[in-house]
Amino acid sequence: MKKILNDPHAYVDEMLDGLCLAHPELQRRGEGGRVIVRCGGAVPGKVGIVTGGGSGHLPVFLGYLGEGLLDSCAVGNVFAGPRMDDCIDAMRAADGGAGVLQLYGNYGGDRMNFDMAAEMLALEGMPVASVRVADDVASAPTAQREKRRGVAGLVLVYKAAGAKAAAGASLDEVAALARKAGDACRSIGVALSPCVVPESGKASFAIGEQEVEFGMGIHGEPGIWRGPLKSADALADEMLEHVLPELALAQGDRVAVLVNSLGATPAEELYILYRRVAEVLAGRGATIVHPLVGRYATSMEMAGASLSVMKLDPELEALLAAPADCPFWSVR
Repeated sequence: MKKILNDPHAYVDEMLDGLCLAHPELQRRGEGGRVIVRCGGAVPGKVGIVTGGGSGHLPVFLGYLGEGLLDSCAVGNVFAGPRMDDCIDAMRAADGGAGVLQLYGNYGGDRMNFDMAAEMLALEGMPVASVRVADDVASAPTAQREKRRGVAGLVLVYKAAGAKAAAGASLDEVAALARKAGDACRSIGVALSPCVVPESGKASFAIGEQEVEFGMGIHGEPGIWRGPLKSADALADEMLEHVLPELALAQGDRVAVLVNSLGATPAEELYILYRRVAEVLAGRGATIVHPLVGRYATSMEMAGASLSVMKLDPELEALLAAPADCPFWSVR
């Protein structure tokens, strides 16, 4: 294992220390400091948006706290969900009096702890809504969409819901918009190499030097197939073949596209993938209006990429274009 660290068991906390020192607009709170909040605290009268999940995926989850985005985040160990108490503290920190939306990826540990936190705070009188994003088409068939994992499409949902909340919408309106955004988004990923969880000190899975795992999850969950590495165009075509049928794109439709590095893949290779994605979508008569290419949702140092496509209506398009600012992304 080659990693820049001190104690593997201090990996997350030392990362959080460094993150907040580098970005003083963020602060650590909660017992153990596993809750990250915006420095100014909850915005009075605005719906608060709280997220959470395991470490190892920066910028997801805590990297998207900021103006026009999220308000707080409960942080777990690498690839492990946050504690229930941290979910509760994050929700309290996000509460500006208009209620709190829990917005996070569809994983068992996260669901359990956020559900319990919501039940406890609802008993105290806090209005709470919950939306789980499940955009990974490789993780379950269409008929079982509720079982799908939440991956990089979560970033686009953060942006839309954050803009809706910043515009003064009610809790019910923000939650409904988040559901609409999640329903409009589909994602799939490919992995070329594993990552190493610091506490285990070994690769999360094994893969051959010339192999690719198509459809692999961001924690190393098995994909659809494993075989010889294909060209970038062939991979992009197959990713689109899995994503586009569920979006039912028609001539003249407008879409947001996110080509995302899973950690180690360089920007040059992402742009090669995006080139083919843009070519195929143009051939179908679709217009890309919000392209994002870069590192938005990672899996430690895993080599690979994911593709997310969101079919837009005028509301979603406007919300994605609304101003926002966080440590890892700005929209002007």
